Amino acid sequence: MKIVLVNPPHTAIGSRIPREHLPPLGLLSIGGPLLDAGFAVSLVDADLADLALPAIVEVVQAAAADVVMLGHSGSSSVHDTVVVLCDLLKAANPELIIVYGGVHPTYHWDEILATCPAIDFIVRGEGEETATRLMRALCNGTALADIAGIAYRQDGVPVASAAATMIMDLDRFRVGWELIDHKRYSYWGGKRAVVAQFSRGCPYLCSYCGQRGFWTTWRHRDPVRFAKELAQLHREQGVELINFADELPTGSRKAWRAFLEALIAEDVPLLLVGSTRASDIVRDADILHLYRRAGVIRFLLGIESYDEDILRTVNKGSHTSEDAKAIALMRQHGIISMATYVVDFKEQTDRDYWRSYRHLLRYDPDQVQLLYATPHRWTPYYATVQDKKIIQADTRRWDYKHQVLESVKVPPWRVFLWFKCIEVAMQMRPKAIARVLLHPDADFRHAMRWYTRIGRRVWCHEVFEFFFRTRHLRIRPTLERFLGKSLAEREYALARQRKSPQAVTVVRFNGHIRNDAANSPAAQLERS
Repeated sequence: MKIVLVNPPHTAIGSRIPREHLPPLGLLSIGGPLLDAGFAVSLVDADLADLALPAIVEVVQAAAADVVMLGHSGSSSVHDTVVVLCDLLKAANPELIIVYGGVHPTYHWDEILATCPAIDFIVRGEGEETATRLMRALCNGTALADIAGIAYRQDGVPVASAAATMIMDLDRFRVGWELIDHKRYSYWGGKRAVVAQFSRGCPYLCSYCGQRGFWTTWRHRDPVRFAKELAQLHREQGVELINFADELPTGSRKAWRAFLEALIAEDVPLLLVGSTRASDIVRDADILHLYRRAGVIRFLLGIESYDEDILRTVNKGSHTSEDAKAIALMRQHGIISMATYVVDFKEQTDRDYWRSYRHLLRYDPDQVQLLYATPHRWTPYYATVQDKKIIQADTRRWDYKHQVLESVKVPPWRVFLWFKCIEVAMQMRPKAIARVLLHPDADFRHAMRWYTRIGRRVWCHEVFEFFFRTRHLRIRPTLERFLGKSLAEREYALARQRKSPQAVTVVRFNGHIRNDAANSPAAQLERS
């Protein structure tokens, strides 16, 4: 059986403008176990090659694929592209089996199977074991109902098996690095780069996060084995930069310190970038020197807002005092801080935007990233905004860089103006410019200059797009009317323990899933 993994082209600005691409870790993580199980596997990275959809079909046909597996990095913004691509693939080869996985299809499985006849199977939750078991079942003709974590059609009706069990030992499955040509992937100003994952999940309960429930609970890889893998990528493939896909790689101080020390012992000149929480930086004040020695050059701090009331509303579990302290600590150790600011968590006025800008100035981060609140139906946040009106009907633009929810007190053009002006004002400060030009650390200067170049190109593109291509709705439906009711009861996608076999639950398009393993309350979130 020939399996082709397809990374579809993404329309998000961040994917198209920088001309630098990172490999699709999710598909590579599926590819490794499939290769080890004896399947013939290849990868078509259409996002890297910027392939048009008909060209992808030609490549798949040339590969004589029996199965196509598609996935993406987790957002819903590429889903419409996936649907069109699957229709084209099926039209070209009706016998082709199409499997779709990732965060969005995990939660929208019944709607997708009811409305997208070209898609045959959906893998729900972590896919390493589930995808391999599905392929073996298709080869051997065994019962699909016995495979946890899939959805398909039974007599034309979407059905789902029991939730797959969480992978507690993340070292059981390897990443299929051999599926890519490492020379084609770069980031950070032309440095050869990969995406890697030390841990999965997050113990915090941020109501807007579309990833936390997908992973269900926090787990991590063996620190020493992970460090050896990264060192091997440098020595054998020339990898220079590791971009962490983790929601919270620093979740366990003990495990994270063990990883840092192991990577330092490997003595490889890697640069590490990722995201974490300000509270973990403050917690690790006494070991931040290990961060820098191991190669940590930048962490994005998920600050989101500078309003304590908003932080409490979205269940962030952090405080503004920690945020400012974390930025100061990172600067002391030569680590670049990137602060996020999310617009539209609440109805904001011009004065609110001004106050947020003033907060950013006081925090003095090295880099900033401004985002728009983007609701996902499976998150608790969705129910709190489902009565708000939307201004953007093209879900391909629901990528955190386009405004989705209507702002009643400030029109979209002025929200955009605040958005762009804050970015320019923050990056053009004398302090920021000095760090670009005069910082004593060459890696720090390179990172700041690269981000400035990329930011300038993205900024100009976004301004042009807003004024000449963006079309906001004049008649604006509510979010619930546009997308449907909340799916928050499905938030936790994985089961913590193996259950006794459960009967397949038949769910019609407008019905409700009844699967105790998938819908049970969250098990105790834990740190390793």
